[in-house]
Amino acid sequence: MEYRRLGRSGLKVSALSFGSWVTYGNQVEANAAVELMAAARDHGVNFFDNAEVYAVGKSETLMGEALKKLAWDRLTYVVSTKFYWGLPAKFDDGVNEKNTLNRKYLTQAIDGSLKRLGLDFVDLAYCHRPDPHTPLEETVWAMHDMVASGKALYWGTSEWSAAEIYAAWHIADKHHLHKPLMEQPQYNIFHRKRVEQEYARLYGEIGLGLTTWSPLASGLLTGKYAKGIPDGSRATLKNMAWMKDQLTDANRNATVEKLSAVAADLGASTAQLAIAWCLKNPNVSTVITGASREPQLQENMKALALSQKLDSDVMAKIAGIVGDDHQ
Repeated sequence: MEYRRLGRSGLKVSALSFGSWVTYGNQVEANAAVELMAAARDHGVNFFDNAEVYAVGKSETLMGEALKKLAWDRLTYVVSTKFYWGLPAKFDDGVNEKNTLNRKYLTQAIDGSLKRLGLDFVDLAYCHRPDPHTPLEETVWAMHDMVASGKALYWGTSEWSAAEIYAAWHIADKHHLHKPLMEQPQYNIFHRKRVEQEYARLYGEIGLGLTTWSPLASGLLTGKYAKGIPDGSRATLKNMAWMKDQLTDANRNATVEKLSAVAADLGASTAQLAIAWCLKNPNVSTVITGASREPQLQENMKALALSQKLDSDVMAKIAGIVGDDHQ
């Protein structure tokens, strides 16, 4: 495994990490959660990503139970969670409990996550989306206090614009507060403009680190949706129905078929090629992978070795195939 610094911090995270979105609480239950995390760990993965909203809190609970059973030394692994959406099961009128980054919500949300995870602190805490209805200074102070209290070690953002991240960083800098360290954006062959263009100045100016998600474009870049929705895939889940149109897009599936030929020439799968492509970006600290079965995880881990084979010629070939078909 390769380990990369998270932004300008001294924290090192595995270049490939393991996330629980979609799978934990939907496709994966307790025993499988333990097996998958143990398998990831065997490959050198030290970063495990989660969020309060995943499976309405159940994902954090499953990961917490797995961590308890695995009994790893706390110094040797990194855990994250994210806040914004709230937990619908707790809503009354919901005015201070969902779609917000106000101080009241954040102060209580971290306590709930720590209880579900069975941890004294999380390593990384993210603001899962920007909140236009809460003053940014309030959110920055609340996240600073979360870190200052020892309940989180670093804080960052997810799917924020470059302008929003920059503004938050400058508020923290002005008041000598803990600054946002990392951003968790979607990044894959079909979704790249934000990471490669919009954020470009932030890497050098404020040392922004990236923990990117959806390297396979929700499974599209595996090639398994070329002939429709296969049984057992995430697109068959009721809460993932919104993905169907993008996963069955004829033009993009035709592009994936061309990419599969490039992968075959390298002795790899299309999924491995897609993950390896993300790893080639030097601004990416870690690529978050997901799996509902151990063989799937084992195959994903091979992308690290494959990334060494992606020279300038291969990268140019991929760029030529994709062309302007990306966001």
